[in-house]
Amino acid sequence: MGGISIWQLLIIALIVVLLFGTKKLRSLGGDLGGAVKGFKNAMSSEEEKKALEDSAAEKKAESTDTAEKKAESKDKEQA
Repeated sequence: MGGISIWQLLIIALIVVLLFGTKKLRSLGGDLGGAVKGFKNAMSSEEEKKALEDSAAEKKAESTDTAEKKAESKDKEQA
């Protein structure tokens, strides 16, 4: 009762096609698809950038730990 039936959807679709035309709707669909694709690419590049930053931070932490261990071993050898 409160929902939209298939016939009402078909009538709305027909009115939209008559108002805008199939060519305009096709170009709108292409533009929308391009925007979604661009958004996905931007999100994936942000994730890659974050992953690179995280790996660089881990490498820096590892090199710091290695340097500290070397310094400790030198101190032990000198003592």
